Amino acid sequence: MYNCAVILAAGKGKRMKSVIPKVLHKVCGKEMVNHVIDTLREGGVEDINIIIGTGAEKVKVNTSSKNVSYSLQDTQLGTGHAVKCAKEFLKSKKGTVAIFNGDAPLITADIVKKLIAFHEDNNFTATILTSIVENPYGYGRIIRECNGEVKKIVEHKDCSKDELEVRELNAGMYCFDVEALLVALEKLSNNNCQGEYYLTDVIEILKNDGKKIGAIPVEFEETMGINSRVQLAEVEKIMRKRINLKHMENGVTLIDPDSTYIDSDVVIGNDTIIYPNNVIEGKSVIGEGCVLYPSSRIKDSIIAKNVIVQNSVILESNIGENTTVGPFAYIRPESNIGKHVRIGDFVEVKKSTIKDNTKVSHLTYIGDAEVGEKCNFGCGTVVVNYDGKTKNKTIIGDNVFIGCNANLVSPIKINDNSYIAAGSTITKEVPEEALAIARTKQINKEGWVTKKGLNK
Repeated sequence: MYNCAVILAAGKGKRMKSVIPKVLHKVCGKEMVNHVIDTLREGGVEDINIIIGTGAEKVKVNTSSKNVSYSLQDTQLGTGHAVKCAKEFLKSKKGTVAIFNGDAPLITADIVKKLIAFHEDNNFTATILTSIVENPYGYGRIIRECNGEVKKIVEHKDCSKDELEVRELNAGMYCFDVEALLVALEKLSNNNCQGEYYLTDVIEILKNDGKKIGAIPVEFEETMGINSRVQLAEVEKIMRKRINLKHMENGVTLIDPDSTYIDSDVVIGNDTIIYPNNVIEGKSVIGEGCVLYPSSRIKDSIIAKNVIVQNSVILESNIGENTTVGPFAYIRPESNIGKHVRIGDFVEVKKSTIKDNTKVSHLTYIGDAEVGEKCNFGCGTVVVNYDGKTKNKTIIGDNVFIGCNANLVSPIKINDNSYIAAGSTITKEVPEEALAIARTKQINKEGWVTKKGLNK
């Protein structure tokens, strides 16, 4: 059976009070609509159409890598109208179409599979995803027949006294037979106080045509939608808990899961220990046996195994095995740090390569440089890579020793096995095995303090 899906993502999201379209607000580092797309794909649905409206171009840009198609709802006239806007996508298809909400990112692949299987195994024309809750106030109720099939959906304000006692609510997600849905959509009316076309009315139309309607309950948490910043925070907390639980079950130690923030696409190897207040973002990959001490930020970076990071920032960079970073280090994008390297406190590395067994222990800036193996940087070394107009490159060979408070003025090359004297400003190439000294001779002026009247 051919399956496809439609994602409703055209709403304004007025309560978000944002210039960003609601479905592009991020949950655990990923736009909520992209969570839904990825979940559908994981659930086995490849052919996906997104109903766009408010901020249509922004939604397209942020989903362009997902291989989806789009339908435009230029005016928001209800959920039924939104699906009607996808008629071109649906009209040549047969089989099942799943309809999900772009603002409900907590849905799981297991639920997608379960919904479609339940729908098809029971030969339902429509199947509604529902939840059973203690307090269903404000939600439409699912009213069932004696045989368990759905009789109707009744909005809260229209419920009778007995119907108000029903605790099964409509989650607003469905499966339909495509051909039957298209026929029912043509019968939809906007003859209501809102003047809108409701997808829930399709259920009544199909029922009146003698079609079988099913419903399958899932946990309310799975179907939670986001309409405000408060709900965004609630959903973020739930998803963060899921993510952290997955990593712990895979062999990662989180000292305090409640204060550990890991994005949804992060990969972490087993036996890694993560202390509180770490933020790991984007598509970062953390190897096995690492230790991330408190309060670091790692984004879109690859950290090899047995790395130690202390209170540092690593952005879009690679860190080799058995390297230590920090405390208070800043690894800027496009940096590649080798194995057994020491990047110490208050060290900044920008768009540079540092090869194996090199030590940069403290108070140093390395920018636009290639650094060889087994080098040693003294405290206060600065690679002077910017001349006020362009960024220039420094090349440092293997086994180079750089004394404290040295300036390497780019572009420059420091060859293998050379030494830079402390306090030097180097502007010319340093030959192999040479000692470079670039500082004035010390002069002591006896009695100068007294002559100047500066005694204290």
